[in-house]
Amino acid sequence: MLAARKIHTHQSSKQELDELRTVVKRNLADAALPALSEDRRFATAYNAALQVARMAMACAGYRVAAVPGQHALSFECAGFALGKQADKLVLFFDGCRRKRNVIDYTGVQIATATEAAELLQRAQEFSTLVEAWIKSTHPHLS
Repeated sequence: MLAARKIHTHQSSKQELDELRTVVKRNLADAALPALSEDRRFATAYNAALQVARMAMACAGYRVAAVPGQHALSFECAGFALGKQADKLVLFFDGCRRKRNVIDYTGVQIATATEAAELLQRAQEFSTLVEAWIKSTHPHLS
């Protein structure tokens, strides 16, 4: 991916991660708001998971280039960094990525309440997993 210039090396900082943590926290809280449509809750929970993936990538020393497929690359690279413990979540988020594209670009009433709730739960689980990984592998960034 480096050779193809899909990702670049990156030196992260605690400030960068704290800013991403703020976005993740806001998005997880917003995705739990019952007043939002299922589509918006789904897309917001998805964005929280995407920012968590970017946190993992940044800690591993990379960032995604401005290329098509950035979201898929972010989850894939986060999966490489985290190892097998994240495999099921990464696959789940890839499926959600496709649905989120439809929600944001072409459709309405795409996500169900059950799907939005499941994505929120898995985004929270992913955040917990990544924060534990950061604490154990990059304590200066936690």
